[in-house]
Amino acid sequence: MDYAENILGTIGNTPLVKINKLTSELPCLVLSKYETFNPGNSVKDRMALKMIEDAEADGRLRPGGTIIEGTSGNTGMGLALAAIVKGYKCIFVISDKQSKEKMDILRAVGAEVIVCPTDVEPDDPRSYYSVSKRLGEETPNSWYVNQYDNPSNAKAHYESTGPEIWKQTDGKVTHFVVGVGTGGTISGVGKYLKEQNPNVKVWGVDTYGSVFKKYHETGVFDENEIYPYVTEGIGEDILPENVDFSIIDGFTKVTDKDAAVYTQLLAKEEGMFLGNSAGAAIKGLLQLKDHFKKDDVVVVLFHDHGSRYVGKMFNNDWMKQMGYID
Repeated sequence: MDYAENILGTIGNTPLVKINKLTSELPCLVLSKYETFNPGNSVKDRMALKMIEDAEADGRLRPGGTIIEGTSGNTGMGLALAAIVKGYKCIFVISDKQSKEKMDILRAVGAEVIVCPTDVEPDDPRSYYSVSKRLGEETPNSWYVNQYDNPSNAKAHYESTGPEIWKQTDGKVTHFVVGVGTGGTISGVGKYLKEQNPNVKVWGVDTYGSVFKKYHETGVFDENEIYPYVTEGIGEDILPENVDFSIIDGFTKVTDKDAAVYTQLLAKEEGMFLGNSAGAAIKGLLQLKDHFKKDDVVVVLFHDHGSRYVGKMFNNDWMKQMGYID
């Protein structure tokens, strides 16, 4: 009989799916690494399990402990699923710009959710970085995950996502394109692919209001680049240790409007019901069209599922209110 011992056994080995209509003007083959097939419906299940297993192994996470993390939703979901199976409690700190669906889903899997304001500095005591860190210090028998600087994040993708892409493309992948938030996915996958073939190009998709693109190009952390933005799950106003800029060949920035519009287009043109960062990723890939040639094999990674955004990008009243559609 073929079955998983528990839900964690279904993480990984997600399919590669060809994109057809939206990329018809590109000369190359475009394949999406479709991470919503993970049990928590996002790529974050991979690193959530890896971070927990590594913390268990070295004693940072002890039996009956409480897992504490600041999350935009998806890492929290992955951590919560593993916590249920392994017997831990969860407290997640989330910013108020995230969709209500994400907050409801985290509560549905038994987590305590604390909501913090988005429009404050990272070191402000009210920010979700500060609150999650403080709770980690104050809560007995707890472990503060810190996905931004936790090396197990990138390691998960080096050990699983990268090898899967290499194997699924029969080593023919020439470009990897992905939205960048904590940096674990781009750094782990990029490191693995470049070790197999140093000519593979790794491109990050950034958003306006985030510091990544300018920092990569100039080495300058420009606070004038930072302002609130709508796109969820990518971009940062800090430099996470998991972002290995030496592995990344370049960044392209996508507007909030384009990310939202292309999230809808993926559903309507490709039947791909995906999250907000997928819209940013496919638009970013189209902006890079001059970098692709006829025989190239481009892999774009789609992070999460459209069910997290039904009240936002898939709600036309919200889209009109934001000025994204007429």
